[in-house]
Amino acid sequence: MSWVDFRARAATLAVLTMALSGCSGDDGARQGTRPTGEHVTIRVPADAPTISAAVALAQPGDLVLVAPGVYHEPVKITTPRITLRGESRHEVVVDGRLRQPNGVIVAAPGVAVENLTVKGNTQNGVLVTGSAKAIEGAPGEGGYDTGDEEVRFVESFLVSHVTATGNGLYGIYAFSARNGVIEHSYASGSADSGIYVGQCKPCGIVVRDNVAELNAIGYEGTNASGDMHVVGNRFSGNRVGLTTSSDHQEKLLPQQGSVVAGNLIAANQQAATPEQADGGWGAGVGIDGGSDNQVVRNRITDNAHAGLVITATQDIPANGNQVLDNVFAANGVDVGWTFPATTKGRGNCVGGADLRTVPAELAVVAPCPATAGALSPSGVLTGPRPPRGIPFTDVAAPPAQPQFPDATTTGATEVPAVPALPDLAGVRVPAASLLADRALVRVP
Repeated sequence: MSWVDFRARAATLAVLTMALSGCSGDDGARQGTRPTGEHVTIRVPADAPTISAAVALAQPGDLVLVAPGVYHEPVKITTPRITLRGESRHEVVVDGRLRQPNGVIVAAPGVAVENLTVKGNTQNGVLVTGSAKAIEGAPGEGGYDTGDEEVRFVESFLVSHVTATGNGLYGIYAFSARNGVIEHSYASGSADSGIYVGQCKPCGIVVRDNVAELNAIGYEGTNASGDMHVVGNRFSGNRVGLTTSSDHQEKLLPQQGSVVAGNLIAANQQAATPEQADGGWGAGVGIDGGSDNQVVRNRITDNAHAGLVITATQDIPANGNQVLDNVFAANGVDVGWTFPATTKGRGNCVGGADLRTVPAELAVVAPCPATAGALSPSGVLTGPRPPRGIPFTDVAAPPAQPQFPDATTTGATEVPAVPALPDLAGVRVPAASLLADRALVRVP
């Protein structure tokens, strides 16, 4: 099944379920009473009966604090610099019941979404975007934006301590957004990717300290370029662990300049997961038409097909990627390069000893640092046949996850205009136990 077919299938589901729901994120708007003053806390349901009503009352600097309960409503945030926070991460649940495209939409700068669970949405759990089409949840769009509309960004955001499970496309989705952080979160049961960053250049985005498991893909960065850091995460137990790619379905081609460092990328060969649209299975890291990316000091193990694959689209090469100081073990092959006849890669390099590669001896014939413009050798990768998957609604429930500290007593979160980027020099290869207490899938 192609990506287009896959997204069309999800869009069809969205059309049907939206027709069933008969509700919108504006239900209950302007109900309730905002406490007097600046930077107040609006409590749900004490001050406003629904999350949407509280968000409608909120002013910049306010905190919307949600009591435990299951909330069957899409929440759209269009007011800058407000914080949406649950009192309890696992007891505050925004459940779409497969009747709405998105759980929480962030369409304003400086917004923080914290300490809650989003599930059962036909498209996305949390969507952060400046795209009008994505905000509308237009059937057939899903947030993809290849028309003539100018790219509009949400500037600055935070998604922290969020559990996103059982959503029809992405768990946490930042698209046409930049200068933000996705951290301390958990994503599972996503029919596409647990965490997705797309269409930003420069991104200025940090994805850190997250667990993504039991998804078709753990993390996906598409047309996400410049100051894009994916550091210290656990991408284990998916069909594919992590990809960074160029895709004509989005603007801002090509993808360039991501840093993937200090992650555990392991055991990405789970059958009890949603099927990945292009049939991917058993791969740790995939770079497809992406250039100038750094994959450094990760632990990449027990991926049945390959630890890391670099390839190119038919018209977008993969150039200047560095694979350096990683720990590879128990993969089908550790590193594989395979380029189509029409598009060759150049200047890619591999560092490390005792690696099993396709073609052979990549660390010898293409060592880091690379010779500028040197043609990258290409081989043929053959892997195991992907097993049939399961519906995203049937993926195992997530384990307990850490709470946002002092959720009920801390005021609104001030989101910086530009996040601090990680110091790559301080990132080390993680232990195989990285964030294991938050995960269902164990790493051998």
